[in-house]
Amino acid sequence: MANTLFILSLTIIWVMLLYHMFLMQGGYLHYLRYEKLMNKWEKNQNKALPKVTILIPAHNEEMVIERTIKAMLKLDYPKTKLEVIVINDNSSDRTGEIIEHYHALHPHIIPLHVAPEHGGKGKSGALNNGLKIATGEIICVYDADNTPESKAIYYLVLAMMNDPKAGAIVGKFRVNNAKKNLLTKFINIETICFQWMAQAGRWFWFKVTTIPGTNFAIRRSIIEELNGWDEKALAEDTELTIRVYNLGYHIRFFPAAITWEQEPEHWKVWWKQRTRWARGNQYVVLKFLFRFFQLDRKKIVFDLIYFFFTYFLFFFGVILSGAIFITNLFFDLQLELGAIAMILWALAYLLYITEVMIALSIEKEEMNSNNFIIVLFMYFTYSQLWLVLVLNALYLEAKRIIFKEDVKWYKTERFENKTTNSL
Repeated sequence: MANTLFILSLTIIWVMLLYHMFLMQGGYLHYLRYEKLMNKWEKNQNKALPKVTILIPAHNEEMVIERTIKAMLKLDYPKTKLEVIVINDNSSDRTGEIIEHYHALHPHIIPLHVAPEHGGKGKSGALNNGLKIATGEIICVYDADNTPESKAIYYLVLAMMNDPKAGAIVGKFRVNNAKKNLLTKFINIETICFQWMAQAGRWFWFKVTTIPGTNFAIRRSIIEELNGWDEKALAEDTELTIRVYNLGYHIRFFPAAITWEQEPEHWKVWWKQRTRWARGNQYVVLKFLFRFFQLDRKKIVFDLIYFFFTYFLFFFGVILSGAIFITNLFFDLQLELGAIAMILWALAYLLYITEVMIALSIEKEEMNSNNFIIVLFMYFTYSQLWLVLVLNALYLEAKRIIFKEDVKWYKTERFENKTTNSL
């Protein structure tokens, strides 16, 4: 029995590792080709640009919101065709005051103050409130800690205009406090890998991409047809992704549109944020897997399988294999693959390093000896901590379902950020 379970767990792990390598190949090929398409689109661009509404949900964001608004003012997009709605979602700090200050100077910066009885319930609720007063035919979303590069909106719109089958366009995000400490260095590497494996790779091979929480554009007609964002979803972006695909559209990953964002600088903040992400994605997987045969577009299975493997099967395989291996050190389980298992583990470690370093090579400034050392260390620390986090998220989500608890939104704590980047 132990041998069967051990083989099963190793199979699950290796299927996921090889799948990620396959995605990494697609991501690298996408990196080599997308600029040629972008140049072709820009050369043939002769249509009038559409009006764009940017939605920025903000709850107690006085530490970062001014910098974000300044970045919006530097966007290379006609101001007459741009409105920036900053949703002051029941803030108790100076967020509303800062928004009003910039509104007085720049009329296209529009404050929306949400009253206590309607506000403070989460990002989805804030976005739905902003959507009610939006007038643009394209809706873009940015988090309150984001500083998009000047042409980010233009590139999102350019891709949308040249891809009529795209319901949404997803840009790339980078970490602006990556050098702060070891945690932010881990997150920076994780973020780069996500862009070029989970996003670019899936787009290249399957024409499937997941909407992130920031730096994306969606057609107003689509978000209205879907009745806005799901206010019960902690991962509102993933949940929205499934519904957009179910309408028959695809979602394009277009890394020319870049934003910079602040990441957690303390482990406690990271733990709460990532737990919310894990619980949110588990909610989405369970919500749509049980309704799979009711979905109109079966192509969604690629996304559902990806998240099911990531948040259920893969972690089950890693935990099971580890538990059996450790138990065998103290009790003879008569494992027949003891030596082979060590070889497979070593190969898995080397494959992990290879995948991450290929991803880092795409972002030229990230390919250095310091990051290589961090990657070697990352496998045994940051990646293993994810196992504990996902288990905890499964427990919390199961408890919520069993006891019918209300969904509680955790807003990521911000830090004063003096780091600069090119805007």
